[in-house]
Amino acid sequence: MRNTVSIKINNAGKKFGKDWIFRNVTIEIQPSEKIAILGLNGSGKSTLLQALTSYLSLNEGEIIYYQHEQTVEQEQVFKLISLASPYLELIEDFTLTEQIEHSLHYKPFINDLNTQKIIELSGLSAHKNKYIKLFSSGMKQRLKLTLAILSDAPVLFLDEPTTNLDATVIDWYKMLINNYALHKTIIVCSNSIKDEYAFCSRILSMEAFKK
Repeated sequence: MRNTVSIKINNAGKKFGKDWIFRNVTIEIQPSEKIAILGLNGSGKSTLLQALTSYLSLNEGEIIYYQHEQTVEQEQVFKLISLASPYLELIEDFTLTEQIEHSLHYKPFINDLNTQKIIELSGLSAHKNKYIKLFSSGMKQRLKLTLAILSDAPVLFLDEPTTNLDATVIDWYKMLINNYALHKTIIVCSNSIKDEYAFCSRILSMEAFKK
């Protein structure tokens, strides 16, 4: 299905206390565009991503989603997005299978993929009955990426997606993107790790959004 979601960011600014994290952000993101937001730790890239996903509110400006050129109400934006991020929590007392089935209650996976196929694509089949609290940090990150990339949502947000992944799993991440997500709009926050955003055609630096 053709991606018809676009995003307009108008004069967006966010501050904590008296300090502006970013300011004067004005960007238009087209359907299916792939964008990398680059910056060092503390540069504000994750804060901008959290504003884009409505996890945080702005101090000034606005973020507007459009679908079929019609404005999307803010409380409906969650239906259009999926997210993998270090601050996103998994349910530790669920098994892998239970976590995937739980996610299905909120949003289907692309191509009507079922739980068994999702487990296979995650590369974690040997751990399908293991509790997530027993997973390594790398396994948890792999699960987060699986759930986000394979979610049936037209906009995908990835915050430092290769965190805790070894070289083999990074290759898996790139394969999953190439096979299942290139029709989506993708926004990647990265510390300039090229493997995270090699598929992106547009680069934004957080330095451009400092007061």
